[in-house]
Amino acid sequence: MKALYSLFLVFALAALALVGAGAMGMEKAFGLYIPFLAVAVFVVGFCMRVVDWGRSAVPFCIPTTCGQQESLPWIKQSTIENPSTTGGVVMRMLLEVLLFRSLFRNTKVDLHEGTKVTYSSSKWLWLGALAFHYSFLTIVLRHMRFFTEPVPGIIAGIEAMDSMLQIGAPTLYLTDIVFVAAVTYLFVRRVVVPQIRYISLVQDYFPLFLILGIAFSGIFMRYFAKVDIISVKQLAMGLVTFSWVVPEGIGVMFYIHMFLVSVLLAYFPLSKLMHMGGVFLSPTRNMNCASRKFRHINPWKFENVHYHTYEEYEDEFREKMVEKDLPVDKPLAEGAE
Repeated sequence: MKALYSLFLVFALAALALVGAGAMGMEKAFGLYIPFLAVAVFVVGFCMRVVDWGRSAVPFCIPTTCGQQESLPWIKQSTIENPSTTGGVVMRMLLEVLLFRSLFRNTKVDLHEGTKVTYSSSKWLWLGALAFHYSFLTIVLRHMRFFTEPVPGIIAGIEAMDSMLQIGAPTLYLTDIVFVAAVTYLFVRRVVVPQIRYISLVQDYFPLFLILGIAFSGIFMRYFAKVDIISVKQLAMGLVTFSWVVPEGIGVMFYIHMFLVSVLLAYFPLSKLMHMGGVFLSPTRNMNCASRKFRHINPWKFENVHYHTYEEYEDEFREKMVEKDLPVDKPLAEGAE
C-alpha cells in the first residue's frame, strides 16, 4: 500500500502538469515560475540543512573504525580504515563519496535450518547504487548543454562518450538504460526483500517513483513524442539569464517532465536525499581516530549541573534491581524486602 500510494502521488503530479500546461494553457507557470521557485527552494533548503548540521556540537571522538588504530610503533596501522591524520581522513572520505566504500563491505544475514545465522557478502546493492548515482550524474551533466552557450567541450565530450554505442537515430544514450535499470533494481529490492519491505515508508518509495517518472517522461520525449530542442534551449537559456520567454510548440510532455524535476528539486532538502550533503558532515566519517593520543573532554560538563550518578541511580532502583536478579554494589537494608 505504501508503494501504491507513492505511485498514485507521482501520477497525480503528472496529471496536474498535464491539465495545467495542456488544457488550461499555463505554460508560463509550469515552464518558468514553478522551476524558478523549485530551484530557489532547493538552494535555500540545502544551505539551511548544511548550516544546521555544521552548527551541531560534536563533543566526542566517534569515527567509524574498521581497522587497526594507531598505537605502538611496531603495530601496523590501517591508515585509511582507521585514520589518525587529516590526510587519512581525506582519503577515506574520497573513497566513501566516489566509490561507496562502506557500502561495498555490506553483508547480508540469513537464517538456515531455523536458528543458524550466516553472514555473506552482498555486492548487488553497492553495484546498483554506484550505477544509479553515476548515471544520474552523467545525465545531469549532459543536460547542462541546454543552459550554456556555447556548450563547453567537457559536456560535449561526456555526451559523445555516453552515445558511443549509437543505435539508430536519435542517439541511444547508455546512461538512460543503466539509470532505469538501477532505479528499478532499487525499487524491486525494497519490495522483494521482506526485511527491507517491512521498514520501507512512503518517503522511501516516493523518490524512486518520482525519479522513474522523470526518466520515462524524458525518454518518451526523446524517442516518441518529439520535442523542439531549439525551443527548449531557448526557454532554458531564458531561465538562467532572467530573460523569461516561453516559445510556442514545445509540447505538454516537456512541461510534465519539467514539473516532475521541479518537484524533485523542492522535495530534495526535506528528504533522505540530503545524504548527498550530509555525508561530508558526518562525524563518523570526517573525524580522525585519535582517542588514544588525545583526551577528549566533554564541553557540556558544566560545574553547576547536577548529574545523576550510578550510586544515586542504584539507591533509587535497588529494590527493583534485586527483584530482577540484577547485580548491585550495596545489599538491601534489613527489612527492606
